[in-house]
Amino acid sequence: MSKKKCLFMIAILFHISAYGMVAAGSPTGVYMDNGVQTVKQDLMSAEERNEVEQEILTMFGVPKIPRKSPKNLDGSAPQFLFDVYRSIQQDGLHDRKTRSVSDVGQYDDRTVQDSDVIVTLYLSNHSPVSNVRHEHGKRILFELNDVPPEETHMITSAEVHLYQSGTLSSIKKYSVTLYQVLITKNGEKELEFVDTQNTTSDYDGWLRFNATGALVSWTHYLYPNRGLYVSVHSHDNEDHEIKPEEIGMVTWADKHQLSEAKKPFMAVYLKSRNGGNIVGGPSLQKHYRRRRRKTIESSYNSNPFQNIADGFQSRSCQIQTLYVSFRDLEWQDWIIAPDGYGAFYCTGECNFPLNAHMNATNHAIVQTLVHLMSPLQVPKPCCAPTKMAQQAVLFFLEDNNVILKKYKNMIVKSCGCH
Repeated sequence: MSKKKCLFMIAILFHISAYGMVAAGSPTGVYMDNGVQTVKQDLMSAEERNEVEQEILTMFGVPKIPRKSPKNLDGSAPQFLFDVYRSIQQDGLHDRKTRSVSDVGQYDDRTVQDSDVIVTLYLSNHSPVSNVRHEHGKRILFELNDVPPEETHMITSAEVHLYQSGTLSSIKKYSVTLYQVLITKNGEKELEFVDTQNTTSDYDGWLRFNATGALVSWTHYLYPNRGLYVSVHSHDNEDHEIKPEEIGMVTWADKHQLSEAKKPFMAVYLKSRNGGNIVGGPSLQKHYRRRRRKTIESSYNSNPFQNIADGFQSRSCQIQTLYVSFRDLEWQDWIIAPDGYGAFYCTGECNFPLNAHMNATNHAIVQTLVHLMSPLQVPKPCCAPTKMAQQAVLFFLEDNNVILKKYKNMIVKSCGCH
């Protein structure tokens, strides 16, 4: 299965490296072994670059590059997901505690580990400011346009993060409760309990609320998204509701009221319904066949580095360097992390005898023996990945929302004969 899952990405990178040398223009962003050293691949034409970029965007699940606009990396949502990204990159995630502390609140390692996609949502620019039932609470609304559709992803968890700026006045205990705003058949507003957190007036930090049920009801169109209602009560007088601002709760994205680092946001955790497999479009295959014919026809103008690489192919099956630079592709204005990643690739021959370092399967050994007897009927085993790893990519969407995606089988860890 690992070979099938990585074929699309390998095809893209092979297309860039093998056929990008025929025309000058834009950088490919790809670095490969040429048999002597790791070198940057030659330039491509603008047309070739656009086609390859579109295929990579399709793999990322991004229909087009987000609009170029000032991206605030100091915002609460980017900082939160960047902390999560760094935890994913660290080894030993399974050995970590159940709950990890970020500079922007807390998150559950198990929830992060089980998710294929994590997207953060800021408050809508059209968040309602009117109170419900003329009460003192605050109504907030999140735009859901960037939540992947239910047909492709399943929501596993959703959490609302609200910041509280503690005061140094007399210390009191409070309950902060989130309600889902509903409209009854009679047209009246109704509040349905979502989650509650206890706090004190001197607390300075993030409060996290489980809003999974509310989000699922919105995305499944059980109820229209009319937002959430933030209600605050003192433990001394639970019948009296106070304004969230009185205990320093930040519930509105007013630029004059708060810094970007304290903006409320919702973190949505999702599981891919296709297991995180990559599905590519047909344009790459069509363009690949067209470029291959042109390359064969002009093979006498081959790159000298390519000739070295051809000789390098005759070596035994082994792993080689393949690095993709998002910065060279000039995507650093919307991809937060990483700047690029080492994909690596498998190359070489699987000739008899298959030594231990070739990681050959028993089937490959048998196939090699049969190949020696009938070389025209049975091919030699192929050099292919035996172990692969995921790669997480953190990037901006429209409206400065941020998404973290984990792409399975993107990095070759070892090679063998299959």
